[in-house]
Amino acid sequence: MLAASRISGVLASPFRATTQKLAFMASSALIENPKYQFLKDLGLESVNNGVYNGTWSGSGDLISSVCPSNGSIIAQVRQGSVEDYEAAVTASNEAWNIWADIPAPKRGEIVRQIGDELRKNLKPLGQLVSLEMGKILPEGIGEVQEYVDICDYAVGLSRMLEGKVLPSERPGHVLLEQWNPLGVVGVISAFNFPVAVYGWNNAIALVCGNTLLWKGAPSTPLCSIATTKIVAQVLERNGLPGAICSLVTGGANIGEAMANDKRLPLLSFTGSTQVGKKVGVAVQERFGKHLLELGGNNAIIVAEDADIDVVIRASLFACVGTAGQRCTTTRRLIVHEKVYDEVLSKLVKAYSQVIDRIGDPLEETTLIGPLHSKLSFEGYLKAIEDAKAAGGKVEFGGKIIERPGFYVEPTIISGLPHDAPVVHRETFAPIVYVLKASSVEESISWNNEVDQGLSSSIFTQNLGNVFKWIGPKGSDCGIVNVNIPTSGAEIGGAFGGEKHTGGGRESGSDAWKQYMRRSTCTINYTRELPLAQGIKFE
Repeated sequence: MLAASRISGVLASPFRATTQKLAFMASSALIENPKYQFLKDLGLESVNNGVYNGTWSGSGDLISSVCPSNGSIIAQVRQGSVEDYEAAVTASNEAWNIWADIPAPKRGEIVRQIGDELRKNLKPLGQLVSLEMGKILPEGIGEVQEYVDICDYAVGLSRMLEGKVLPSERPGHVLLEQWNPLGVVGVISAFNFPVAVYGWNNAIALVCGNTLLWKGAPSTPLCSIATTKIVAQVLERNGLPGAICSLVTGGANIGEAMANDKRLPLLSFTGSTQVGKKVGVAVQERFGKHLLELGGNNAIIVAEDADIDVVIRASLFACVGTAGQRCTTTRRLIVHEKVYDEVLSKLVKAYSQVIDRIGDPLEETTLIGPLHSKLSFEGYLKAIEDAKAAGGKVEFGGKIIERPGFYVEPTIISGLPHDAPVVHRETFAPIVYVLKASSVEESISWNNEVDQGLSSSIFTQNLGNVFKWIGPKGSDCGIVNVNIPTSGAEIGGAFGGEKHTGGGRESGSDAWKQYMRRSTCTINYTRELPLAQGIKFE
């Protein structure tokens, strides 16, 4: 078992939700403000139970969810205790005995209904994502739509889960592969996609025949609760155990329990590389399976023949969208020296046109919302300080915005070496380092020299560059794009990265295989017993 001290406090995610019991005036919470009626429309209350295993409960700490755009308390949540977790795991295992016996297409029908229920709640749940996480409303709604889309995908998958029939070298024998569910799948998700990441895991794992136990980020507990309420409605309406999709909100103690629990054959973890490494070690020590979706230090390469106008439009959202808090955010812009000055000047101009559209993420005119927490604030300021100390020049931004909430200016920094420590360090904030390269080959080597390997992109009109980029000596990332930015992956492809990004794959393609176990089966339909490889034992 992994000593608790090794991951204590990290799985809790030290963001905005405090575990201290706070004096709380119900009338002052945003949930009591008619402007935020959508919170009650989602079934939320001033104080919410944070544990679901067929019934709602919670016996852990009382925490407050705080809105990053204004610093106000949204509502409170009673987190789960270790005892609550134990009850949830037991209930999930019992529910699996029922769920695994249901044919995959019928499981797909339940997932279809979950998708329909999400459609009905698309706007209010998207509004909650914006309010609690801080991303702008189109992104909040888009995140819920992503869950809907993966439900649609999973419905089709439920009728196409496949194995293989292979030629046997032995007469009268059949060799085939059989895929079966794992059991209870644990999911630990991060604050930046508080609904969609669970959705990827939930829809695919369900049609594969698994039940789930979810621990959302401690700083976005209301998103976890509202999403679970929607899913639970479908399960209960169909007479199925609610524990098929259990929820335990909590801190490090719950995360540690999940990492160390042999009853969770697979643990999907989304978060930082630092924490993911600890989780991976804990799961491996018990010979479990882990699916890690960790950090990214993503680069866009701009070749000398690139369409610069397309580069600028693509880079703007990739760099500043979600206030730089996507794991696929562009953090390095590697530009050929012949177009470097043009790209830099046009990017600065583009930034200047959106600086006045920073604000409340629920407002229609807002393009950039706040950072998620004070910790994000500190990381932003530290990166700028380190960049300046290393000789970097702030071309745009570089300051916090004095207003309630956690707002900062999107920032462009030039003049740094490609291998400066601050450039190689992922900072979860809207900071991009613009680097000058002499060739595509040099740019590719710089792209690959960082620890992470999540997303990457090249802008070029040269087919030779394209195939070099996607080939064996090109990008070493899990996502390798051409003439589109690093962010905005579709659900049809497998999502994930290499190296310190963790190697996990979620969403589309054959990512479903991570949620199942494969058995190679040999069936003898004769009375003869020939051995493979022609071995005689007579």
